[in-house]
Amino acid sequence: MSAIIAKINQEQMKQDVAPFNVGDAVRVHTRVVEGDKERIQIYSGIVIGKKGTLMNQSFTVRRISYGEGVERVFPLHSPRVAKVEVETQGTTRRSKLNYLRLRKGKQAMAVREKAR
Repeated sequence: MSAIIAKINQEQMKQDVAPFNVGDAVRVHTRVVEGDKERIQIYSGIVIGKKGTLMNQSFTVRRISYGEGVERVFPLHSPRVAKVEVETQGTTRRSKLNYLRLRKGKQAMAVREKAR
């Protein structure tokens, strides 16, 4: 039975996912359906956490919108997520950046850029 489930999961997983890590600034292109029309909406921010494996993988993106912190969780292999673009790569020492929630202003989005 688990072989059948594994095969179904393998078929539904995306193969062309761009590699990104916690601390990276990303642009997530999401498909939005309004009535009979479909459009792409871009949500950009910093990845503050990743969790799950294989089909259950998801990531949290945080941004500041009109002075208020907004977070959104995206399932990585969802058909609603068109693509994920990495704007800048950040370097972090931890796997979850929950401490950014307590910061205000520019410091709330401050993650060191990766040295090239």
